[in-house]
Amino acid sequence: MASSRQSDLFQTDTQSDLFDEDSPTPEYRPDPDSVRAELYKILAEARAAQRLPWEPKKVVLYRTIFPQMTNWLPDEEGAQLRFEFETEIKRLEAA
Repeated sequence: MASSRQSDLFQTDTQSDLFDEDSPTPEYRPDPDSVRAELYKILAEARAAQRLPWEPKKVVLYRTIFPQMTNWLPDEEGAQLRFEFETEIKRLEAA
């Protein structure tokens, strides 16, 4: 005989209400101004440098995340920032 505190292993009642599976997942939308500020900060570091100012791992990281972050901005602005970033990276790699 099972104790009243022990759950029934064959019980069909699920705990979906605990996780609220029926409600939509909230969508994350970053603040474009904070994204823009971070992108300009990275770009300013690159522009001020005579050679790559970051370790190789950070260069790889920035080459990955910089273009992705620009997707949160208007299309033309994002394209311009991607162009400027790649231009600076190429300049620094050639130095």
